Parts: sequence; structure tokens; C-alpha cells
Amino acid sequence: MASIASSLDPILAGYGHDPTALLQILRDAQEVFDWISPEVRAAIAGTLGVPTARIDSLTQFYAHLYDTPRGRYRILFSDNITDRMAGSVALMDHMLTRLKLERGKLSADGVVSVDFTSCTGMCDQGPALLVNNRPVTRLTPRRIDEICDLIRALTPLDEWPADFFMVQDHIRRADMLLGAAYRRGDATRAAVARGAQAMLDEMKRSNLRGRGGAGFTTAVKWETCRDAPGEERFIICNADEGEPGTFKDRVLLQSFSERVFEGMAIAALVTGARRGFLYLRGEYSYLRAPLEAKLAEMRRENLLGEKICGAEGFDFDIAIHLGAGAYVCGEETALIESLEGKPGKPRIRPPFPATHGYLGFPTVVNNVETLCKATEVALIGGASYAGQGTKQSTGTKILSVSGDCERPGLYEYPFGVSIAQVLEDCGAQNPGAVQVGGAAGNCLTPAEFGRRIAFEDQPTAGALMVFGSQRDMIEAARNFARFFAHESCGFCTPCRVGTSLVADMVDKIAAGRGALYETMDLQRLHDILRRSSHCGLGQTAMLALGDMMQKFRPAFERRLTSRDFEPGFDLDAALARARELAGRDDAAAHLGADI
Repeated sequence: MASIASSLDPILAGYGHDPTALLQILRDAQEVFDWISPEVRAAIAGTLGVPTARIDSLTQFYAHLYDTPRGRYRILFSDNITDRMAGSVALMDHMLTRLKLERGKLSADGVVSVDFTSCTGMCDQGPALLVNNRPVTRLTPRRIDEICDLIRALTPLDEWPADFFMVQDHIRRADMLLGAAYRRGDATRAAVARGAQAMLDEMKRSNLRGRGGAGFTTAVKWETCRDAPGEERFIICNADEGEPGTFKDRVLLQSFSERVFEGMAIAALVTGARRGFLYLRGEYSYLRAPLEAKLAEMRRENLLGEKICGAEGFDFDIAIHLGAGAYVCGEETALIESLEGKPGKPRIRPPFPATHGYLGFPTVVNNVETLCKATEVALIGGASYAGQGTKQSTGTKILSVSGDCERPGLYEYPFGVSIAQVLEDCGAQNPGAVQVGGAAGNCLTPAEFGRRIAFEDQPTAGALMVFGSQRDMIEAARNFARFFAHESCGFCTPCRVGTSLVADMVDKIAAGRGALYETMDLQRLHDILRRSSHCGLGQTAMLALGDMMQKFRPAFERRLTSRDFEPGFDLDAALARARELAGRDDAAAHLGADI
């Protein structure tokens, strides 16, 4: 116990023994001990003065916290539909065979475990996996064999081939943000020269809307936070990019992080905030070290810290917090709950974060791309910014394109670009469907490829997954259904139970045991989830599935066995073991056909 305490002491001290940092403490402790053992749990709870049940609530909620051993090498394959299309399931099976393992089980020698995770954010260079939170991309059978050999030899990760961990940006089309010349500090200095109120006025002229999908006007959010009562204000960058098919934030954080941090500083100037957090999704934890280095550089250059750019009273700094594998934390109130060291369950709204956010104080929550766009407004002014895109959707939008296309990657366009134009640019041959907005978005058929990316037509947070005409859309539907069942936080009954029922029904249809009853029941569940779920996860959980059932109805109907309900569970077969033990196999020991 003494050795556990001595290892935990610097971790706890680094967070000031603050219980609101419990998630970060558990993550760091797990890096040291490989899992949160009962002894580690007790030591943390005793030192922080929190009940052990609170620690249990976190380890049971977050997919990347473990209360059982996971081994020296913890491998997680991406279970995103685009990775599956690229062959990830066969590659995982190959690895399990080579290592003589069962999925989700620790090897007998305690060295390695292999399992799925929802999405690694590497859709443009999959199949991909995480090994101890480090991404390995462009998987092939040969690369899997090499990984297995390295594991068997107990080779430290730092000695693995460097190209295994190469993550490329794949910027295919650049515009205002990705293609502009940028000198660090210019946007902050321009905002300081204008002053807080004038900068807010420029934001209003720009009509910049949030790039997370909902499209809320950024200036309104900032002004509401500024004018709300409260002794402190906070700026949070939502970098919990968990939507399947989305990876733009990964590139912005990897290659444009100074723009993210300057956008946060500009928001702080306008609102009067002194502290900020970048909430980084757990799958991107490999970016933490370079991001911390970038923050240190900006502090040395007086772009963060006290009297930023020499402006009296402009004091602002940023801390990085890591998520731990919970898609629902992309919802802003769930993210705030997670920042406060709790399970990321969405809050009841109102009140909204702009008036009652982190620790109850006024808080601005913007996503990565939105904050980058704020630097554009600071540099060119609101009127010039509004001259790009459409009247209701100003500026440009970054799309994460993946799936059945020759050139997956990032594409930046002025708002108003058609789906057809994007498909042509990315080299999509004979596309049969496009999923816009990830698992929570809409599925479009070729007849709809004339639709345009804009808040007034087809809004999206940025994911655009291409499905060739040869693809079985039921497999995509199954993947999305399983995703939502897995990622439901369990807070409300409609979502907790409904998403599980949906996943089971879609599995039954895909297996050829479904009936018309299931398709009608799925529509009923869609209505219940949409109307009754507590947050957007449940409300949008069946958007894609509903589209697919309507637009690809023949594919579903071919799997149906009858119009009436057919049980998916064979009770008589389940009793076979009981008959064997009883030494009976006569007619009376079987359930009748009328049961």
C-alpha cells in the first residue's frame, strides 16, 4: 500500500488534491498501474475524501477506465462503419488467432488484451487501432503480424517502428482556414487592438454560427456569458470529437492548434473569462504532449497568461483535460459534468451553460472549428467574413470525407457546396448513399446529391461517409444501432432501453429472422426516442436508421420472413441442456408448437 501511495502522491499533488479533477487523476493513475485496482481506488478515495462509490461511478461510466486488468498492451480496434468496410473485423480476428486470445479477455500471461472501441477518429486512414492510447493506422495483415511479433517479444512501444504511429492530415481541399497564411499572435493582437466590445460587434457582423451542427450564433452565446451574473467566467473548447466519420478536429489540433488557443483567448477577451479548458477526447490523448508544448510557447510569447499582448486586465490561461471514451460528452452539459469529475450525463436545460456552466459559473462552450473561425473574424473583420458562404451560413465548412472514395480526408468549402461536388472532388465512384453528419445524421440517396451543405439545407457537424452502390446498407444500420446502444449514458429510460431494443431488432432483421412487425415497431421506437429522450443522443439515435429503412426499403424487406411476429429466441432449443441432464427426449419434454 505504501508503494501505491508514493506513486499516487505526485499525481494527486499535481491536481491540488481537487475532487473535481477526479477523472484526470484516475486517468493518470491508470497509466501508472494499468488499471484501477481496489487498492488504488481506496487510496485515491481516502486522500481526496470522496466515497469509493464515486470512483466506481466513473470507472463504470467511461469506456477507457478499467476496474479489471487489461495487460501491458491494451489494443482497441475501431468499430466505426468505415473501418469495418475497410476490413477491420477480419484483421481483429487475425490478431486474436495469432495471439490465441478471446476478444475482451486478458491473455493468460497478463500481457495483452484486444477489444473494440467505437471510433478512433482515423476514418481517413483506417483500418486503425489504439495500442495504449496511441493510434496505429493503415492496418494490413502484414502489419498485424508485425504487431503480434512485437507484443510477443515484449517490445516497448517507444521501440516500435515510427511509421506505425504516423497520422497524416490528408488535407485535400483548403480554403479560408486550412489554406490561409497565418502568423501566430496576429489574431489576438487584432482583437486586443479593437477592444472587447468592438470585437463582439465584429462577431455579430460575421454571423458566425457554431460548427458543431446545431448552428447557434456564436456572438449571442458570448454576449450572454459576458452579461450573466457571476464572479468568474470560463471558456471551454469542446474537442471531444466522437461522432463516427468525423476527424477534422484531429487535424486542427495537430496542425493548427495555435488558432484554436487564440480563438479561446479572443472569446475570453470578449467575455472577461480568466480560465479556459480544452476538453480533449480520450482517443486523441497522443496529442496532449504537443498541445502542452504549444501552450508553453504561447505563454512565453505573451499570448497566454497575464496582460496578454500587453493589455491591462487581459489575463487568461488554458488547461487540457482528457476524456475517457464517452461519446455523450460531446454534448456540452455532459462535457461540463465530466470536467467537474463526474460521469458525463447531460444536465436538464435550462439553465444553459452560458449562464450556469462549469461549477455554476457563466461558461462559453465552442467546438474546435468554431474557435478557429473566430480568429478569421478577428483578422479580416465581420463584414468580410460574412461575404463568404451563404446569407444564413457564412464562411467555410470543413468536411471529413471517408468511406468508398479514392481520396478520403479534409475538404474545406464555402457553405453552399453541393453533395455532388464533394463526391466528384473526393473520387467517389458510383456512390449509392452518403451519410451526412455521422451516425446521428441523415442518409442521402443519389436523388438527393444536389442538396447543399448549409444550415438552411443540409446542416452537418462535418462527417460525410460515402457508401458505394454495392454496400449492404443494413450493415451500416446495424453498426449505427449498436453504437447508440453502447454509448447511451443510461440517464433516461427511453434512450437506455430504446436504443438496446433497436439494436436487437436490427440484428434480428439482418439475420433474416425479422418480420413486418419489427419494421413497424422500429418506427414506434423512433417516435418515442425522438419525443421522450433527455438529450440529443437519444433524440437523434434513429435518424440514420429511419432514413435507411425508408430509402432502402427493399434491402430490409428481403430479410423479412413473414408479416407476423416471429420470436427471435428459441425456448425449446434453450431447454436442450435440461433434457440432456434429465435423460429425456420424448415429446412431452419438448414445448409444443402452440407455445
